[in-house]
Amino acid sequence: MAIKDWPEGEGPRDKLLQKGAAHLSDAELLAVLLRNGLSGLNAVDLARSLIHEFGGLRSLLCAPKHQVCRLPGVGPVKYAQLQAAAELARRVAQENLQRGQVLTNPDLTRDYLMRQLADRSYEVFAILLLDSQHRVIQFVELFRGTIDSASVYPREVVSLVLEKKAAAVIVCHNHPSGIAEPSQADRRITERLKNALATIDVSLLDHMVVGDREIVSFAERGWIN
Repeated sequence: MAIKDWPEGEGPRDKLLQKGAAHLSDAELLAVLLRNGLSGLNAVDLARSLIHEFGGLRSLLCAPKHQVCRLPGVGPVKYAQLQAAAELARRVAQENLQRGQVLTNPDLTRDYLMRQLADRSYEVFAILLLDSQHRVIQFVELFRGTIDSASVYPREVVSLVLEKKAAAVIVCHNHPSGIAEPSQADRRITERLKNALATIDVSLLDHMVVGDREIVSFAERGWIN
């Protein structure tokens, strides 16, 4: 049955307007973006089939254009709408961790890093530059690697820190495998970075490894003294 033939108030758009977006399921929220389905499938049915096909919303929103558009009922326009929604979510997270904000909330930092790095299909090493009061100066992606590695050069980290006049940093990288558990190589590069930054009297506050659904903090594990 087409959504327009549903009883009044039961369609996803009506429900959103009456009760708020938080009351909608993943499929209903996606249906609002898709706007319509195709022959034999209304927008909610199409949304459910897409979520099932990709194994979840995150995988759907991260999938490349050719994979999404090959499916019936999804063309370039719908793909563009989904990508716009995903980018808006990332930008909201970026506003929440803007320049000058003091990092007193670990959950805010985790949420920001998760939104920035969790969906990458390749490894990214990035750095949060902070001033002496632990206020955000800038978030910078420094190195990009293959699906399982990235070359990290301490001298380039030190150079950036000096350029931005940072007093402390948090480094982070993602694991495209989705598993956040740090490797021995991660622990070795963290030690090298800590020693390099110590020579210019800059504190390495943490190294966070971003997986699919979790972040491992070196500081919380006691690996950064």
